[in-house]
Amino acid sequence: MTTVPSSTMHDRPHGSGASTRSVSPSPTVRDDTSPRLPPSHTTAAPDLSFPYQTTDYLRTGLTNEYREVDPAGVVPLSGALYRAPTKNAGQVDVEKARILKDVQLVVWKVDDQEDPRNWSKAYRWYLTMVVALSVVACAFGSAIVTGDFGDIEREFGVSEVVVALSVSLMVVGFGIGPLAWSPLSELYGRRILLAGSFWVYVIFNIPCAVAKNIGTLLVCRFFSGIFASAPLTLAGGVISDVWDNNERGFAIALFAAAPYGGPVLGPLVGGFIGERIGWRWLFWVNMIFAGVCAVLVTFMPETYAPVLLKKRAARMREEQGRDNIVTEQELFPRPFSEVLIETLVRPFQMLVTEPILLLMSLYISIIYGLLYAFFFSFPVVFGEGYHFNDGIVGVTFCSVLIGLALALLVTPRLEKFYSKKVEEGGGKADPEARLPGMMLGAFFVPISLFIFGWTAPPYVMPGGANWVGPCISGIPFGFGMVVIYFAANAYLIDAFPAYVASALAAKVVVRSGMGAAMPLFMTQMFHGLGNGWAASLLAFLALAICPIPFLFYKYGKSIRARSKRAAS
Repeated sequence: MTTVPSSTMHDRPHGSGASTRSVSPSPTVRDDTSPRLPPSHTTAAPDLSFPYQTTDYLRTGLTNEYREVDPAGVVPLSGALYRAPTKNAGQVDVEKARILKDVQLVVWKVDDQEDPRNWSKAYRWYLTMVVALSVVACAFGSAIVTGDFGDIEREFGVSEVVVALSVSLMVVGFGIGPLAWSPLSELYGRRILLAGSFWVYVIFNIPCAVAKNIGTLLVCRFFSGIFASAPLTLAGGVISDVWDNNERGFAIALFAAAPYGGPVLGPLVGGFIGERIGWRWLFWVNMIFAGVCAVLVTFMPETYAPVLLKKRAARMREEQGRDNIVTEQELFPRPFSEVLIETLVRPFQMLVTEPILLLMSLYISIIYGLLYAFFFSFPVVFGEGYHFNDGIVGVTFCSVLIGLALALLVTPRLEKFYSKKVEEGGGKADPEARLPGMMLGAFFVPISLFIFGWTAPPYVMPGGANWVGPCISGIPFGFGMVVIYFAANAYLIDAFPAYVASALAAKVVVRSGMGAAMPLFMTQMFHGLGNGWAASLLAFLALAICPIPFLFYKYGKSIRARSKRAAS
């Protein structure tokens, strides 16, 4: 085995998790002691392309391997000599330094054309739009069935609650699927899982369309949700792969809007389909939409840096006859038992022990649940109150889309505000700098619900353009929904940099549970309480959680200081 010159390690604290070194593995000695990072990257934010769930980084520490660049394409492994970026980070492990002194990590070369971040901007935007469209398609599928509940009820002779399960079970699948897709993508990459799961989702629409009984429909909708959850889970990862953390603001805003915009399009399209050609065509149209996205995803290249660099490391070992060229994921793989704990146990453990994660997940889940509540309350107000047909009821959801579009204009400004805080903090900002977006959007949601309930019949009787009141309530709701989700998601990522995967998994499970529950009682609640008080009950719930971002903005730092897992 041929070895490269070993590096000299610096025995100094290193809280950021970035590697330090005094010499390059190439013959040329560099004067700097810091990793070379492109201008698009900052260590102030977690690297979302790091394989957190399948790498034993809590024992070995974090490196900048998947973002660092070097002319030689390899660097000495020294970042793994420090503990992960929690409050206890700092001391170098001298024994580990002796054992790992000859190990070389594969990194990207300068202007490396295999690095997805160096692909043309136009192509990266194309990939962004493809994965955003895939998220819209999967979320669209969850709600399109609401366009014609009546015909399904009559054909199978079941109640509306039973048919509502076709929505709830798919949303339950959205919560379960990511527990598997996330760690699998770290081992096998984004592309194969995106394409494979998408085609299975396409196929599961067929038994839904030809179902002879309600059981077949419900079971297939559940499995549709599990496989459709892969794009919902991995699309954000693709965006993080092709856009570095200093340049992905608007791209992430699109991703934040897609899971909410898709369900809004469902009843808009489904209402006309069900009215004109029957409920079975809801699934045929959904299959066609999903099939188009599946084709686009199939022809995407792999974008996940750990998988790409792992292949390069294997190629370099074979070409150079050296077995000390590796990736951190290969060198420190996490045992399967620990992967199970990371994916199935730790998210729920953190929900119990981390008030930040619990309350933020609760906030996001309530907002997500209210979106699905609209799918069942709009037909009550506009279908029963104003006697609109299913197609026109679907059109009323356009107001939510308008609010969503307005939110996309605001989110880049929120990102600029955060960037300014990073600059003022000398390259780092507290996670609480992400919260102004939530503070801005917090009151829009309850306001929208009060408008919706008290401008609807019987308080404002049908006639003329009286439908405008409840219809425009969707604008503040759509705006607040996206702005809140964008800010809350970013806050969780920054607050738990060493536990990103577990924190996001916990959020998805809680969010999906709330989204699945709302359809089961919303129609009955509006019938029982009346439009005004049913909407007000939801508004008071949204109002009760409004103080959460304000409290965390003021006390979040002290709460994180007492946490074992949050960034200090």
